[in-house]
Amino acid sequence: MNAPLTVLRATEILRATPADDAVVLDYEGRFLRRKRLTSRGGLSFMVDLPETVSLDPGDAFRLTDGRLIGVIAAMEPCLRVEGPLPRLAWHIGNRHTPCQIADAHLLIRADHVLEGMLRGLGATVTATMAPFAPEGGAYGHGRTMGHDHGPGFHSH
Repeated sequence: MNAPLTVLRATEILRATPADDAVVLDYEGRFLRRKRLTSRGGLSFMVDLPETVSLDPGDAFRLTDGRLIGVIAAMEPCLRVEGPLPRLAWHIGNRHTPCQIADAHLLIRADHVLEGMLRGLGATVTATMAPFAPEGGAYGHGRTMGHDHGPGFHSH
């Protein structure tokens, strides 16, 4: 009689932690709670977290056997945005669009509507493949989950 297969599980995330193996995940794939993944080294495991988390490149899953599997940002279709960056960043942020900020450019995921808007604002927009790791929210680690102005704020 064969012994039952034991499924390795990841129940903990370690932030900014080196690991020996890794999974490559795009921006959407780095937002998860429960999912089966396979590492670059061929190790299959089940992510089983108590709540949905936003992972950053360089974070690691701790498996039930103690191994660490790192997170690498996948290459994905993006737009490199150059021009008057403060103004362009304001318009991107006003649309609640995730944005990666560098000294001389902004990077957003490919979107033809935003591309047209940014070109109309005088930006130079170049399609590119890049690992996308946008800024986290102003109120904590990872993505913003909603729009909240804080206690006591009422819009009219």
